[in-house]
Amino acid sequence: MRSILVTSLMLGGLSATSAMAADAQGWLQRLSQAESKQSFQGTFVYERSGNLSTHSIWRQVEPGGVVRERLLQLDGTPQEMLRVNGQAQCVNGPIASAVVDEQAWPAHGLDAKQIEQWYELRLSGESRVAGRSAVILGLVPRDHHRYGVQLYVDKETGLPLKSLLVNDRGEMLERFQFTQLDTAGTRPAAVLQPSTNCAPVRVVKARTPSAESWRSEWLPPGFNLSAVTRQPSPVSADSVDCLVYDDGLARFSVFLEPLHDAAVADARNQLGPTVAVSRRLTTDDGDVMVTVVGEIPFGTAERVAMSMRADDVHATP
Repeated sequence: MRSILVTSLMLGGLSATSAMAADAQGWLQRLSQAESKQSFQGTFVYERSGNLSTHSIWRQVEPGGVVRERLLQLDGTPQEMLRVNGQAQCVNGPIASAVVDEQAWPAHGLDAKQIEQWYELRLSGESRVAGRSAVILGLVPRDHHRYGVQLYVDKETGLPLKSLLVNDRGEMLERFQFTQLDTAGTRPAAVLQPSTNCAPVRVVKARTPSAESWRSEWLPPGFNLSAVTRQPSPVSADSVDCLVYDDGLARFSVFLEPLHDAAVADARNQLGPTVAVSRRLTTDDGDVMVTVVGEIPFGTAERVAMSMRADDVHATP
């Protein structure tokens, strides 16, 4: 009798775990679909390294599925961005130097199936954010090459009301949180028009031999090349090749800039969850600075930087 009871309890526990996993998958799927279907306007706060900023966002899903977004920072240095289908059209402020094609805001372009391969999904209860009911969805990394994420998903719309990025010690690295969200009705056309200070962005898809000859001899499992772009250098007349990698949720970029014998040292920096690792490489065409930037752990970024190769390339001692 006791063995029958224990077996029943075990099977019941497995069924409950399976049900919770299915529920978590359902919420992740709903989250990934909401961003392309739901219009809204709101105000959110963004926090990293103890610094807090406030932003307004307007999003309109137009007939045919075109998604227009305008973001405006409300405090500190003025910053503005207009995006259409996730691609920056114009920017203003310090953010301009960091814009890459297909740059995303929290929960943009989630690939639910891909995410499940590299993160364990967990439902952690319910909460309220910006006066709205939410379920708490945890994304726990299956290895040490990515950070964990806790998402507060709006029960009504499936939109992300709050997200926390945490390291392997459970320390918060980044917080995104709505303080006000309105999902009713369409937005006036005027609020989606950029200001006169918003400078047009020209990002050209790089298909040149220099970009295509670069490769990484090592990538963290699950990360794949998702975009190749070319941008003007902020410090010279050269263009900078940029390779963008993602795992369906996390993303990092590899920038490749000719140095022309400039005396530039290797460097490593971190601001909140964002790390930047630069390493000088020598090629037949001259030295190149390889810089890895993204929300990945330092060790992972350094290994990617050291693994970048072109024809007859080697790291400078």
